[in-house]
Amino acid sequence: MTQAVKRVLWVSPACLAGAAAQAQAQSSDAYPAKLVRIVVPFAAGGSTDLLARSVAQRLNEAWRQPVIVENRAGGGGIVGSELVARAPADGYTLLVGTVTTHGVAPSLYRKLPFDSQHDFAPVTEFALIPQVLSVHPSLPVKSVKELVALARARPAELNYGTAGNGSASHMAMELFQSVAKVKLTHVPYKGTGPALAELLGGHLSLMFDVVMTSLPHMQAGRLKPLAVSSLQRSQAVQQLPTVAELGYPGFEAIVWFGLFAPANTPGDIVKRIHEEVARSLRLPKMQELLSSQGLEIVASTPAQFGARVAAEIAKWRKVISDAGIKAEL
Repeated sequence: MTQAVKRVLWVSPACLAGAAAQAQAQSSDAYPAKLVRIVVPFAAGGSTDLLARSVAQRLNEAWRQPVIVENRAGGGGIVGSELVARAPADGYTLLVGTVTTHGVAPSLYRKLPFDSQHDFAPVTEFALIPQVLSVHPSLPVKSVKELVALARARPAELNYGTAGNGSASHMAMELFQSVAKVKLTHVPYKGTGPALAELLGGHLSLMFDVVMTSLPHMQAGRLKPLAVSSLQRSQAVQQLPTVAELGYPGFEAIVWFGLFAPANTPGDIVKRIHEEVARSLRLPKMQELLSSQGLEIVASTPAQFGARVAAEIAKWRKVISDAGIKAEL
């Protein structure tokens, strides 16, 4: 090979880096150039679906490209999550994940068809919603302190309802039992609605449930609220103390929602999606809509959201292990 040919074939690292940076910038400038699909791994009509559709509408307006929501329910959110984990890493297929799909599922199931951390690129935590610890009015307690005293005096006699094994309501109560050192009896249902109906009917003693579905019953006197599960008081029920401020510091068992892309999605595209989603979440109309549903806007950065997911996996792994909870797909 002649010296001239060698000079032609050799390209400096600086040139390669420059070309890569230029290609990445071009990919960001071109995105989105076609339809964007946001997968909701649950049935239509719930809080996850409402949030996804609200964000999709704003992105549609901002990008002038169709942004659609596709409901892929099944397996407690696993079916839809797997679909996105296996999708091309180009930013055109996104996932709305939750505390159950990405915080709880990794420890709840022996084998998941995806890795909650390594198969996804965190984009942003949309919002969160606290849960309310409520008891039936017939239960002779007026505070968390009195509830704990009663539960210790009557171990395993008080029963609580949940939306099912591994649900957010279940995890909240397991965490509460752990920190309060009480023993309650779990009664799982196929959804929050049936569990709440049983509590209202006096067939259950207590449960954790998200603010907005509990609020009407609290206002009507059909439920007796004791505390909220967030670190700070909820904007929707500011009169209620947090479990954390009642002697259990650090207690947090919220329902959070966040946007994920498949792993290896170019960082510039993830950044662009994050910036537009964060901008849409801060619009006055969006804030008003989400606040009316009890949702509190977060709009975290990809790094902040990734840290949240890692912390949640670690927290719920311990809770699940200590309680001996198991589930099969």
